[in-house]
Amino acid sequence: MEKDAQVAEALASTSSGKAALDHAIEAAELYMRAASSTSNKKDAARFRQRCKALIAHAEKLKTQLPKAPPGFSASDILRQSSLLHGNEFPPWENDPSDAEFLHKPGQELFIDETRFSLSPIQTENFASWKRPQDLSDLTDDDDLEALMRPLRSCNLVQDVTTDCSVVASLSAAIDMLTGKHSVLASIIHPFDHDSGHPKISTSGKYVFRMNFNGCWRRVVIDDRLPASRTDRTLFVVDRRNPRLIWPALLEKAYLKVRGGYDFPGSNSGTDLWVLTGWIPEQLFLHREDFDLSTTWRRIKAAHETQDVVVTLGTGRISAEEEEVMGLVGEHDYAVLDMDCSDGIRKLLIQNPWCNGPVWTGAGWSTPQKSPRPEMSADGELTSRVSELYPSGTLWVAFEDVAQHFESMYLNWNPKLFPHRQDRHFNWSTPPKRLAASLVRNVQYSITCPKGGLVWILVSRHFVDQELAIMRNRRGSMAAVAEQLGYMSILIFETSGKRVQTSEDQLYCGPYVDSPQTLARLETEPGKQYTIVLDQQELPLKSYNFTLSVFSELPVELREAQEEMSHFKEIEGTWSRRTAGGNSSLSTYFINPQYKISTTRTGPVSILLATGDQDVHVHVDLAWASGKRVSSIRVKDLVGTSGEYRQGCAVANIPKLDPGVYTLICSTFEANQTADFALRVSSTAEVLLENIPTDAAGRLRNSLLPLALTEREERMRAQIRVSWLTRGSVCVRSVGPKSSRDDTVRQPSPLMVKVYVVHGWGPEKLVIAETGDGEFVESTVALRTPEFDIEPERTHSGQMWLVVETIGVHNAPTSLEMDVFSDSPVQVGPWQSW
Repeated sequence: MEKDAQVAEALASTSSGKAALDHAIEAAELYMRAASSTSNKKDAARFRQRCKALIAHAEKLKTQLPKAPPGFSASDILRQSSLLHGNEFPPWENDPSDAEFLHKPGQELFIDETRFSLSPIQTENFASWKRPQDLSDLTDDDDLEALMRPLRSCNLVQDVTTDCSVVASLSAAIDMLTGKHSVLASIIHPFDHDSGHPKISTSGKYVFRMNFNGCWRRVVIDDRLPASRTDRTLFVVDRRNPRLIWPALLEKAYLKVRGGYDFPGSNSGTDLWVLTGWIPEQLFLHREDFDLSTTWRRIKAAHETQDVVVTLGTGRISAEEEEVMGLVGEHDYAVLDMDCSDGIRKLLIQNPWCNGPVWTGAGWSTPQKSPRPEMSADGELTSRVSELYPSGTLWVAFEDVAQHFESMYLNWNPKLFPHRQDRHFNWSTPPKRLAASLVRNVQYSITCPKGGLVWILVSRHFVDQELAIMRNRRGSMAAVAEQLGYMSILIFETSGKRVQTSEDQLYCGPYVDSPQTLARLETEPGKQYTIVLDQQELPLKSYNFTLSVFSELPVELREAQEEMSHFKEIEGTWSRRTAGGNSSLSTYFINPQYKISTTRTGPVSILLATGDQDVHVHVDLAWASGKRVSSIRVKDLVGTSGEYRQGCAVANIPKLDPGVYTLICSTFEANQTADFALRVSSTAEVLLENIPTDAAGRLRNSLLPLALTEREERMRAQIRVSWLTRGSVCVRSVGPKSSRDDTVRQPSPLMVKVYVVHGWGPEKLVIAETGDGEFVESTVALRTPEFDIEPERTHSGQMWLVVETIGVHNAPTSLEMDVFSDSPVQVGPWQSW
């Protein structure tokens, strides 16, 4: 085995990319097996050292891998997700044999070389790592199996270790672990199936089967636990069965997966998903759509059949509420029982802290139904209340729970669903410009031919970088959530086709900071739905995910397909020079504009998206032959995205005839700077080109503002050039800001026309004019077509820039004008005429 490991290691050093990673993982696995099988202590230590070095090398190789290509297989993703915190957790293949846990004569007890980190307060109390026999007061005559077999019902508590969610999960799930479903038998090895309890491993080695990063995985630990030098405890203990250690071993295995005893925190829904594979669902108790009665009926029925485990979580609460109510903020609680008597719905809740505060709100300290008989230490049945209801528990009305707790975590028995499908995928999170859209999101098509209930679970694989973010947190867990980002599931009725935006969604789940999120869908027979994974501020560039679909009847699941076949994308920017605002503003003409050309009739969809969520955007397609437009009228529009929308907007044109058009991208307010992405989808090839701004490659001559008065309705200024020049004139009005008082009557707009003429009087020749020669409201930006300026005409003093107005001047208004030209243009003073 050592020779095979050396061969794989050599291949890893001479290969690159994914091949090098595969060889490194293979070599690490072989060295690990060699260390477990050898009886030579020095060889075992050497093998473990090589294994550890190869895992570190594999971690480095993993970070250097490029984005997974479309053909990246599920097995590749599962293997890539096997490496965490310098450890390898391979996919589960077979249950280990009992021989793996036997202590052979002359062989050292098994030692897991993993370093379990401790928090500062844990380090203050830490004495050493001890075997279970050294931690308990067992004598040589005592039965070691007492370490695994409780004499009475469990009462699990935590102390220094900050894993309230884990202990709350174990407390709430104790009946599921050891009772009707006996889930514990599939989790911990070795296990005595006859007695229904874990076995003592004489070698000190334990193997756990845990569900994370896409599949069931093998987690190996030794039985050493952190002993304390004080009366504080560093691992989960059972108050009623102080010798019981399997909960502490299960906790240790889980904390190895999550990064150490200085575990920054999780939620009990995630913990039970990893520990048991039961489907996690998070209910937000303060959401408007939370239905108290419906929820009670769902969980009460499942609780009776032991098909659901219920835990609770508080959010950020004030110190005053903590003191008055006896609650702890950002803390998980176990639900041990449920009851409905005298018309009152109640939950029996427990704080997992060994010396933590207990709920002081309205509640009942006595049981609300008859205690169940249990076996006492001497083998007799007992029904003492203290045996059934541990200390630190209280019955609380369901309505009070909904008021004072933030979340309810439900973990459902996966055996409730006869059918299951898993899809593993890698997702590179969208660039910021496209984050407000869904064009880069993972999307699946789902169909249930006969209809029925479908549960869709998305699980994000654990990665080292997220653990680093959590450990470096400052402040509350809510602050950490903002750094870790959020994700959600969206569902659309779009015939299984890909969608671009979140509009018209059938379902939008809450955006959660948890690594799992669940959507429940009641499907119609044969209808195709589109399932979309969405995110907000996920900090890493790439993640691995698993999509699991649970259903009562068979389901067809495949990747959603694009509705269009051709795509063009351009990145742009609204800068100080190009952020012109909406079409009612005089600066609209400076917005980014594009020439779009097509030679075939067909549908076109135009997406405009920005990463700045405070910016409302809009896109117009105009009849302008690919030339810049200064203003937009209804008759100019081929298509539009409608109202300005936050983050992204879409203009869908069902049928676009062959031709050349102008596309304008705008923000609602002027001077809003932001980057954006423009994406044109079509069924035929489309050309997309940037249209230069008026100032691009041209001289800009900004004239002094022209104040408009009632007495002078026509003003002119002489134009001169030294040689033949081509140019255009842009005009925009500047007036007082409108009053916010709706009772103040606003003045009617002034009508303006601007043109360039040669000569005067009846023989004058109009060279260029705004608005096709019509008067236009002064609130609209104006622009003349391009025209030639001949020096001979200007030298005779017969070239004029003219402004005409009609209407009532109810408020002071002035016009700002820019002349853009190939060469210098002189414009004289304004004259009334």
